[in-house]
Amino acid sequence: MNEQQSAIVGTIEATFEGVIGAGLRRTAVSGATDAEIDGFAAEQGVTDVPVAVRAVLRLIGSESGLWWAGTHFGVKYIFGEHKQYAIDTLDTVEHELRCPEGLLVLSSHQSYEYVVIDGADLHLDDPPVWEVVEHEHAHRFWDRVSGWFAATAPDIDGYRDDAECYAEMGFEHPWRFDIDPDPRGS
Repeated sequence: MNEQQSAIVGTIEATFEGVIGAGLRRTAVSGATDAEIDGFAAEQGVTDVPVAVRAVLRLIGSESGLWWAGTHFGVKYIFGEHKQYAIDTLDTVEHELRCPEGLLVLSSHQSYEYVVIDGADLHLDDPPVWEVVEHEHAHRFWDRVSGWFAATAPDIDGYRDDAECYAEMGFEHPWRFDIDPDPRGS
């Protein structure tokens, strides 16, 4: 791994550690192995997995917990058919993806919204990330995977507040075991 690749991985790991520091429990997420990541890519007909994508999947690629709650993400939840659905969705919008048939799907939300890497960018260490929404748009929303990962980090304080509100009403918040109620010990 060269210096630039190490810096990319470091940025992604720092984002992850920031969320852990805010109170996401490590047990709420699990990373994927390189073999699982390679299988995830092969399922989509892709051989190149960008350094940044691999770094994200190594952290939360098996179980993503509150990262993208309610969205299919990772090696256990994204399959070859998701890629075909994403490509079919591109037929419903104008887009500027240069190699849609080679794209890599990162997530699928309710089979109408996809987060993808353009197949033409899979050789990049930290490629741009596209959002594709059926009948709405296909836009490059993030310039880098590392930026996408940071921008979509779960708001742990918000989840903690929700859990407190639920508790006051006599309900248990569904993610209460995924967050530390007081991570700073105050």
